[in-house]
Amino acid sequence: MGERRILTGADDNALVATAFVGGRTPVLLLHGGGQTRHAFEDAAERIGEAGFAAFAVDQRGHGESAWPANGGYAFADYARDVARLSDQLEAEFGRRPVAVGASLGGIASLYALGVEPHVLEGLVLVDVTPRMDPGGVKAVIGFMAERAEEGFATIEEAADAIAAYLPHRQRPSSLAGLRKNLRQGEDGRWRWHWDPRFITGPRSVNADEQATERALLAASSRLAIPTLLVRGRSSELVTEEHAREFMALAPQAEYVDIAGARHMVAGDRNDVFTDAIIAFLRRRFGGGAAAA
Repeated sequence: MGERRILTGADDNALVATAFVGGRTPVLLLHGGGQTRHAFEDAAERIGEAGFAAFAVDQRGHGESAWPANGGYAFADYARDVARLSDQLEAEFGRRPVAVGASLGGIASLYALGVEPHVLEGLVLVDVTPRMDPGGVKAVIGFMAERAEEGFATIEEAADAIAAYLPHRQRPSSLAGLRKNLRQGEDGRWRWHWDPRFITGPRSVNADEQATERALLAASSRLAIPTLLVRGRSSELVTEEHAREFMALAPQAEYVDIAGARHMVAGDRNDVFTDAIIAFLRRRFGGGAAAA
C-alpha cells in the first residue's frame, strides 16, 4: 500500500499523491488530462519496489487535488506545479526528480524544462511530443467535453461511454477502478473527477495552442537531461513522424515503441510500459538506492 501525501502546487493549491518510497531517487508520475493518479499507481508501486521513490500525483483540478479558485489550467500553470513539486522532492530527497508524464503530464514537464532546464533530473514522455495529430487531439477533447457537465445517471452508463470510445480495450469485470475517476454530485449523477473548467474555462488547456507548441519545440531542442520517449505503436495522437521529429530535436533521447498500445499506454500495456520505465531509470540513474 502506498502512503497518501499532500503536496503543494504553485498557487498553494493542494496536490494529493500516493507515494511508494523504496529509495532516494524521486520519480514524479503525472497522469494525462482527465485522468487521476490511479492511472499510474500500479506503475508507481513497481517503481518503488525497484528501489526508487515514486509519487503518483493528482494534478490540479483532477482527482482529490484542489480546484484552483482562479481556474488556472493553462499548460503554463501545470508547468509551474511541476517546478513547485520538484522543489519539495529535492528538499526531501536531496535531488531533483525524474518526471514520467503522460500527455498533459508530459507537456507540463517539458514546458517546465523550457523555463528552467535544471528543474528535473530526467524526463519520460509518455505518448506526447511537441506536435501531435490535430484530429486525435480533437477526438480526445471531444470525448472529455461531451458529458463533462451533464454526467451520467450510473457508473455503468459511464462504463458504456468508455467502452464505445475505447473499443480495443477489454471491458473490466469490476467497476471499482472506474469509480475512482468519477464523483457523485448532490443530484445523484456521476461526473468525471476533474474540474470542467480544465477544458471550458477562460484559462484552459486549449488556450494559445500555437504558443504552447513553439515553447515545447524550443524546450525539446535544449534538452540536456536523460530523456525517454514512450509511444503507443497504435497511438491516435503521436505518429511515427512526430516521434522522429522529436528524436531529431533531442538526439540524446531514447525511444521505445510499445506494440498493442494506443495513446493511453499505461492503461493498454501497463506491464510492458512499467518494465521500460524501470529499465530506463536503472540504466540512467544507478538502479535505485535502498531507502534509509
